[in-house]
Amino acid sequence: MREFKRTDRVADQLHKELAVLIQREVKDPRLGTVTVSGATVSRDLGYADIYVTLLGEQEPERIKENLQVLKRASGFLRSQIAKRIKLRHVPELRFHFDESVVRGQHLSSLIDEAVSTDRARQADDEGGSEEQGEETR
Repeated sequence: MREFKRTDRVADQLHKELAVLIQREVKDPRLGTVTVSGATVSRDLGYADIYVTLLGEQEPERIKENLQVLKRASGFLRSQIAKRIKLRHVPELRFHFDESVVRGQHLSSLIDEAVSTDRARQADDEGGSEEQGEETR
């Protein structure tokens, strides 16, 4: 069994704390519904990459605006984290849009489309073969 590294534990704690802080403490009207989807921390704990998704937002301009709001709030968020987590140095927060959710939704819709197209073809083929069978009688 692999033990968790300290960076993994810190990333996990940052993930949990930021999810709550962004929802409850960041009071910027431009900020949409942000979900923290992941966090990674550098080996030296100098910086943390925080991955976020935005509910219902896929326009590049809105995504960019939300990331700017989070970037501006990063100092405040770091100070709040310092009060909640015992760390000598709270990592610098770098926010990134997590495209995996959008990509997953797109792939899921493509799969659904392919399945429905395949079912429609099967139905057409079955209907066509019954008609051919009646003609030969």
